[in-house]
Amino acid sequence: MAKKTAYCSFCGRTARDGARLIPSPIDDSHICVDCIASASEMLGFTDLSHESEQEATCRRARQASGTAGTRQTKKVPAAKEAPKPSEIKAFLDQYIVGQDMAKKYLSVAVYNHYKRLDQPDDADGVEIEKSNIIMVGPTGTGKTLIARTIARMLDVPFTIVDATVLTQAGYVGEDIESLLTRLLQVADYDVARAERGIVFIDEIDKIARKGDNPSITRDVGGEGVQQGLLKLLEGSIVNVPPQGGRKHPEQAMIAVDTRNILFICGGAFDGIEQAIAHRLNKNFVGFSTDPAARRIERDSYMSFVAPQDLKTFGLIPEIIGRLPILAHLQPLDAEALRRILTEPKNAIVRQYIKLFAMDGVALSFDEEALDFIVVKAIEFKLGARGLRSIVETIMMNPMYELPATSTKEFRVTADFCREQLEAAHFDAKAI
Repeated sequence: MAKKTAYCSFCGRTARDGARLIPSPIDDSHICVDCIASASEMLGFTDLSHESEQEATCRRARQASGTAGTRQTKKVPAAKEAPKPSEIKAFLDQYIVGQDMAKKYLSVAVYNHYKRLDQPDDADGVEIEKSNIIMVGPTGTGKTLIARTIARMLDVPFTIVDATVLTQAGYVGEDIESLLTRLLQVADYDVARAERGIVFIDEIDKIARKGDNPSITRDVGGEGVQQGLLKLLEGSIVNVPPQGGRKHPEQAMIAVDTRNILFICGGAFDGIEQAIAHRLNKNFVGFSTDPAARRIERDSYMSFVAPQDLKTFGLIPEIIGRLPILAHLQPLDAEALRRILTEPKNAIVRQYIKLFAMDGVALSFDEEALDFIVVKAIEFKLGARGLRSIVETIMMNPMYELPATSTKEFRVTADFCREQLEAAHFDAKAI
C-alpha cells in the first residue's frame, strides 16, 4: 500500500513543494511553518512582514530545535555592573583549589571582555582588541573545571567544545563552524547576543601538527584544523549552519561576527616539558643524589612555558599569535589533592556524603582514609580526576548494599579502602 502524501491542511502544499510540515497530535492533518507565521501575524502575536532573511533563519532554527518561538534576550552587563577580577577569582576559589596564577589570568580576561563589549565610541580612535587565552597544564589540574565554573557566573553565552572532533572542511568529523553553532544554540539563536559570548576550546593540544616536515598526505585533523581556526580567533564574519553543516546541507546560513567573541583554549600538552627543558639547556636524563629534588625541578618546568615551546610542540605560529595570553597550571601535589577532597563546595567527599544522606545514611571518612586515597592518586599520576575514580571504586560495594539495609551510619577507614581497591584489582587496572 502506497504511503499517503502529507500536505498542509491550509494551503495544500507538500514537502516536495518546499513546505516544512508539522503534524497534528490528534489526526493525520498537518500545517506548514509559513501558515503558522501568517496566522501569528493576523492574530497580532508577531509582525513577520519586516523580518530579515537571517532573522527568519534563526526563527526556523529555534523552532527546529524545540526552543520557544519568542526569544528572550539577556542584556550583557555594562562595565560598571561587571564583576571585578577579584570577585571572579573569589568565586573560583570556592570550587577550585590552587592554580592562583591561572585563575588571575582568567579573571582579568573575563573582566576586560565585559569592558570591551561596552567600550564607548570615542573620537580618539583607540579600539580595545580582545585577548584570547590558552591554558597549558597536565591532565586533571582543573583547566576545564575553571572554564565551567566561570560559566556559572557569566551573563554572556558560554559554551565548551572539544577540538578532537574537528576536522578540515570536506572530511569526516565536525566543521570548524560547529563551534559557533553551539554558541548560537546557547544564545537561543540570538545572533547579537552570541557575538558577545565566550567559547572554551578544550583539548587544543590534540590538533597539534603531527611533524615539522611537510607530508604528501594532508593533516586534516591537526594543522588543517588550526588553519581553519585562524579566522575565528582573529575576528571575521563567518557563515554558520544553524543545525550543522553536513547533516543539513540545504539550510540557510547565519552570518556571525567573531570579533567580539572571546576564545579560551586549554590543553595538557603532554611532553612539552622536554621542549622547555631543551630551551633551558637542562635534561631529564642524568644522575642525582636527591631524586626528590630532581622531581621538584622537573615539575617546575611548566612555570617557564613560552610561546616558542608551543610552536615546538606543534602549534602553528599564526594560531599562537592569536592567543596572546598564556597561562600555565602546575601539577597538583599531595596537599592540593588532599584539599580537593574536602574543601571546595562540590568536593568529592561532600558529594558522597550527600548521596548517602539521601538514603538516610550518615557517611564519614577517617583522616587516614583520605590520606590513603591521595597517595594512590599520586602513585598512579591520575590528578584530580583520579580522586573521583579511586573513591568511586572504594564506595561501589557500600552504594550497592546499604540502600537495602537499615544501616544509619557508615565509616570509611584506611583498611576498608585498601581492601576495596585490592578486591577490585585497582592496582592492575592502573598499570
